Order: sequence, then structure tokens, then C-alpha cells
Amino acid sequence: MTHAYIYDHVRTPRGKGKKDGALHTATPVWLLRTLLKALQARNQLDTSLVDDLVLGCVTPVGEQGADIARTAVLDAEWAQSVAGVTQSRFCASGLESINLAAAKVASGFEDMVVAGGVESMSRWTMGSDGGAWFMDPRINQKLGFVPQGIGADLIATMEGWGRADVDAFALRSHQRAAAARAEGRFSRSIVPVVDLNGMTLLAQDETIRAGATLEAMGQLKASFAAMGAMGFDATALRKYTTVERIDHMHHAGNSSGIVDGAALMLVGTKEAGERAGLKPRARVRAAAVTGSEPTIMLTGPTPACRKALAKAGMNARDVDLWEINEAFAVVPMKTARDLELDMDRVNVNGGAIAMGHPLGATGCIILGTLLDELERRQLSTGAATLCVGGGMGIATIIERI
Repeated sequence: MTHAYIYDHVRTPRGKGKKDGALHTATPVWLLRTLLKALQARNQLDTSLVDDLVLGCVTPVGEQGADIARTAVLDAEWAQSVAGVTQSRFCASGLESINLAAAKVASGFEDMVVAGGVESMSRWTMGSDGGAWFMDPRINQKLGFVPQGIGADLIATMEGWGRADVDAFALRSHQRAAAARAEGRFSRSIVPVVDLNGMTLLAQDETIRAGATLEAMGQLKASFAAMGAMGFDATALRKYTTVERIDHMHHAGNSSGIVDGAALMLVGTKEAGERAGLKPRARVRAAAVTGSEPTIMLTGPTPACRKALAKAGMNARDVDLWEINEAFAVVPMKTARDLELDMDRVNVNGGAIAMGHPLGATGCIILGTLLDELERRQLSTGAATLCVGGGMGIATIIERI
């Protein structure tokens, strides 16, 4: 096997995932076309050197359906020989794309692959693709399905965290993201999205609240208490019998935002990079996925990280920076506690609480953010991880060149 190297990373800004969001008028194919053209231009890339586009999309319906990866390649006028495949591992899809690309390259089956993801949540709402997990009563009951927010509140209850703890984490996400944006830390990778007339739709992440306060967050009502009272709390407590009741504390301010966005990464062998005239920025050291308990659903990052670390022959303390997706505040909080991580090394530029979680793209975004920050600080290794719907976890470890 050979090494898989990362040569470049681009992403769109993340736009509010509602009809009044800045990216609502941009189709998901347009977001991808924007990034593909930028990736080609900034690297003077002969696209015929690329074998495939591996793309994550969690809601592959409507404009996002019918293998949007191949559609986007053709719309961006890349070489006809570039194939395209669309896949979904729920919230991990963007990182799964990178891991699949790295596996293709490391195996020698392919030499250069573009990977990433897209999600236009303002145009195609989460869950609109259905699925037995949500829609089949037999499966629902057998697997003990509850909404993720119930699982987040259950984890916080079991860990002994209260509303003040999760709100404080959320405030720090906004503060760090606002500082990073102000200092231009995202500028290397962000590609502004323009319309057909060349007018800018969005140039920076739209949902960061630079003026967020604990007082304002304290006014928000817990989002999942009513759902819990409908019977979902009882479903969860049948599995977690040591808990008397679930304290509901997650809300719109300390959970990931619904946004539109896309991201891509260029992965290849050393030889493929040389043919393209490119220098590698990092290599993929290890990657892992794992299943976890499906009712609580959000505890997968810890075992996935431990699995990836073992593959790399590393310990958690060997990793310089961590990106733990902020699906809910409690997810990075618990993962950091489990792995005994210093919070000064976790999500140093904020996360999805501040900037949003465009489902199919997020994994690629956080890995790219991680790479940019490793370079800025001149550090060596980083790890990215996400919790995943259905009770799974994913992790990827990279080493800066």
C-alpha cells in the first residue's frame, strides 16, 4: 500500500438553512460547480488526472438525487473521464468520502480522487428522503428510536452536566468562530458563492453570533422536552434504567445549526501529485468507523477515535489538535472527557454550533479546517471525528507535511 496525500481543500461559506438564507437560491449542483471550478483554477489542475469524485449527501432527493456527484463533474466541465459517486453515512458522509478516497488511493486502485460533500438544507429538508429508521413502526420500536436531541439530553444527564455547562460550551463556539473569522483563519479555504450574474451571494459563514451571551441563551427553551413527554423519554429510559428522568437542556443555541454548504478535498498518491505539479499538504495516517448504541446514538466518536488511534499506533495525547463535530454541545464535551483531552486543543476555531452542520459536507469541512489550523500553528497531527445517525462514529487522523 502507498500513502494517501491531501493536496487541497475548498469549501463554500455556510448559509442559513432557511428560505431567507443567503444560499437558498443556489442549487446544490451550483455549490459543487463553484468548488470544482475553484479547485481546478487554484491548482491549475488537469482534470483528466482525476479518477473519481466521491461525494457525501445525506438527503439525496430532488436536485440532490440521481448521483449528484457525476452531474456536478459534468456541469463544471471537468474531463469526461472523471467518474462520480454519491454516498451517505448520515452526518459522517463528508468525512467518509475522504476516507473512501484515501482507501482508493492507498490501495493503488486509483491515483487521484476528489472527495467531499454537499447539503442544501434550505431546499431539501432533513429527513425528506424517509427511510425505515424513521417511517417503519416495527423498526422504530425494535431499535428504540428517539430523536438525537433526546439522546443528547440523556448523555448530559448521565454525565452530570447542566444547562449552564452546555450553554458555556456553546458560547465558546461562537466566540472562537467569530475570532477566527475576524482574523481570516478561514479565508484560505472559503470560496465565495456568486450567482449567474457574478453577484456575490455569500462570502463568509452566515450564522456566527459574535455578540452571543449566556443571558440570551438562557432565554431559549429546551427543544426536546415536548418530544420527550410524547413518549421518547420513556423509550430511552427503558434502555438506560439507572436514570430516573432526563433533564432537557439542549436548544437552538447549543445545538448545530441547519445550514447550506459544500466542501471538497483533493487526495492522491505522491506520484499523481508530481504529475499534476502539486505539493502535498498532509497525509492520511488512519481512519476508522464503528457502530455504537443506536438509541442514545451520539456516543460513537470515542470508540471510533480509539480505533483510529490504535491503527496509527498513537495515543490521544499524541494528537496536537482535535475537531469534534458539535452536533450538540454534549458530544464534544463527552468525547473530550472520555479521551482526557485538553479543551484548548478541541475545536479551536469554533464549530457547528456557531457555523452550522450541512450534513453531507461537514466532515470534509472540519478536516479542512483542521489542516488549515495545523499549518497556521505549524503543528504536526490532527484528528477529526463525528457522531453519526443510527449510532455510529467516524474518525480520521492526518499528519501535516
